[in-house]
Amino acid sequence: MARNIQSLERAAAMLRLLAGGERRLGLSEIASALGLAKGTAHGILRTLQAEGFVEQESASGRYQLGAELLRLGNSYLDVHELRARALVWTDDLARSSGESVYLGVLHQQGVLIVHHVFRPDDSRQVLEVGAMQPLHSTALGKVLAAYDPVAHSEAAEADWPALTTRTVVDPDDFEGVLDMTRARGYAADIEETWEGIASVAAPIHDRRRMPVGAVGITGAVERVQKDGELRPDLIAAVRDCARAVSRDLGAGRF
Repeated sequence: MARNIQSLERAAAMLRLLAGGERRLGLSEIASALGLAKGTAHGILRTLQAEGFVEQESASGRYQLGAELLRLGNSYLDVHELRARALVWTDDLARSSGESVYLGVLHQQGVLIVHHVFRPDDSRQVLEVGAMQPLHSTALGKVLAAYDPVAHSEAAEADWPALTTRTVVDPDDFEGVLDMTRARGYAADIEETWEGIASVAAPIHDRRRMPVGAVGITGAVERVQKDGELRPDLIAAVRDCARAVSRDLGAGRF
């Protein structure tokens, strides 16, 4: 049986303690409440403070929960609301396009797939919820990098492997792709991530009109393209889906 890591248990107990009661506690109070030596408690608090999970008031020296926990909590809630609001619209997109539909959010310098609707045929498919996709080559990733400043920074700091001969790896060229994405309202991936596969994606915004994710379709190049160009009906369907989810999140008309 795997053993729990004591330092993490203590840190978790400390966060729970700060989340209740007066919410602002001194070092001695925290150490006493958890049965820890002051030196041990101070070391854990210092680490949590460095990560933004705990903040220390300069005047009193007391500790309280930090803004990073709020950001993580909001991220958790946003993802679940995003998925819930997108369920009907992504099902409709899969039916109308005949292709797989993916809903993605920014996570650790990549795109985390939080919802996946299978292509509506009898082919064998694998559920990819929880899978990670690259920011620099996928349609979902380009959309996030184009509209979300945090995603843009994450993309700039990430490794850019050439996944195929079509992958854009030059930073200046990539910025040009992002400019084009913003200008036309969608991003494309034509065999830049996987040979023979093409994708189209568009941004989803919340009630603050902030980008919270991207939705897109993925399929064989010969189905997604016609005469060497992306099918306009698929582009329109993806953008309509993104706008519908955005409206349900309170973003209004885009």
